[in-house]
Amino acid sequence: MIYVKAAVLSMFAVAAVPALAQTPPPPPPPEAKTTAMPYVEAAAMSDLYEINSSQLALEKSQNKAVRSFASMLIKHHQKTTAATTRAAQRANMTPPPPSLGGAQASIAELQGASAADFDRLYIAQQVPAHQAALDLHQSYAAGGDQPALRTTAKAAVPIIKQHISAATKLQNGAGHAGHKGM
Repeated sequence: MIYVKAAVLSMFAVAAVPALAQTPPPPPPPEAKTTAMPYVEAAAMSDLYEINSSQLALEKSQNKAVRSFASMLIKHHQKTTAATTRAAQRANMTPPPPSLGGAQASIAELQGASAADFDRLYIAQQVPAHQAALDLHQSYAAGGDQPALRTTAKAAVPIIKQHISAATKLQNGAGHAGHKGM
């Protein structure tokens, strides 16, 4: 009986230690790569995640390079959201309000991150999130069913590539002297 109690207590002790796993937002559904409304919804979710996670970075990070990256993401993703919304309206669509959907878990993970872990976790989420966004926009630009949205998707590609490059540099330690784990 003592062994059972010890095992149960050790399980709770392990569960109480915060995991440092990264939870990137889920990838968009396959139909978002070719069909207008799922594309618009997936692009909006991606942008909303980037904006919200970057607003958290501005609140929580003390690292100038991370804060600069976050400011850039907010600015760029507000613009891509507006462009996608305008293109959807030109295609006679009424986009629903953006929703975080499955990306809420990623935001919650960032909200709960300690100051010591925040930067590493934030950047670790950004790389796969942007890779998924790049795949979404490249795919829709190549085979999407609405010309106005294809044009907008094509315009988003170089912006997202810039973000991947910057996030990868941050992840590899550029601009982080003295910040281990980045």
